[in-house]
Amino acid sequence: MFTPKLGGTFRERIRCATVRYRQLGNTGLRVSRLALGTMNWGHGTDSTEAAAQLATFHHAGGTLVDTSPEYQHGRSETMLGELLGTDVAREQLLIATTTGPHPSRAALLDSLHGSLRRMGIDHIDLWQLHGWDPSVPLEEALDTLDTAVTSGKVRYIGVSNHSGWQLATAAALQGTVPGRIPLACAQTEYSLLQRHPETEILPAARHHDLSLLAWAPLGRGVLTGKYRDETPADSRAADPELADYLEHHRTHRAGRIVHALSTAADGLGTSPAAVALAWIRDRPGVGAPVVGARTAEQLKSCLECEDVTLPPAIQAALDDVSAL
Repeated sequence: MFTPKLGGTFRERIRCATVRYRQLGNTGLRVSRLALGTMNWGHGTDSTEAAAQLATFHHAGGTLVDTSPEYQHGRSETMLGELLGTDVAREQLLIATTTGPHPSRAALLDSLHGSLRRMGIDHIDLWQLHGWDPSVPLEEALDTLDTAVTSGKVRYIGVSNHSGWQLATAAALQGTVPGRIPLACAQTEYSLLQRHPETEILPAARHHDLSLLAWAPLGRGVLTGKYRDETPADSRAADPELADYLEHHRTHRAGRIVHALSTAADGLGTSPAAVALAWIRDRPGVGAPVVGARTAEQLKSCLECEDVTLPPAIQAALDDVSAL
């Protein structure tokens, strides 16, 4: 098994900051309450760095790994598959991926088989319907998810990037039609910078006993504090292909939130990223924040959140400064 080179200070921290677990929605599936995102794998994160990330995450007790056929045209899934069985055993991970963008029965099944082939596995632990397409009957898409579960190729199902009413509609259909497989989770962007899910998506998820998987929990990198004074040359903001991904989060409001995070981090002896992740991790209804680190060193800093419990006064201050 690949073993990352860890300094003594972090090795001591990682023993304390072991990842904990929680139930995913109203299911029997227990997942690590921090998920490893792989969006950067294949773009900014090469195979050696990906191996270091996976080993670091596994060493800390992490189990839930999130990928997608949309990430680098499937390269992220391929890289993950190349590491399974050599760096970390397949049975020690819970692999979540999404469907392709078109939810017709044929396209969904092609997407499923493509993901299985790229990762070299016989089943996906969590398969999520990616987006809403009014040109395809919802019943057709959901029936295909059911087929994937009954075939044994998928264990649990969810949705990704659905609005509140879309999520509620899908969850209601699955929950009321006899024989349907209930949804386990919904994935959406959610952070101190992006609190809009609290208006509709999160209430709908909680009403239907779904967990929320929060992608971009660090505000696409802005909440780490790295952009307060400059744009680091090796950051996403300096990458022409990714700059637009986070530029709209670099606002005066973001500056106030980052300042509050830095103040809290100084008082707690940790990093702004760890504070931001602890805040989102403990929001009611959240199953796990999905951390898409670019390097293993960044991931190590994020894992420190499992050693952080925010005092009520700090939670209240962060709630207030980030309020919509």
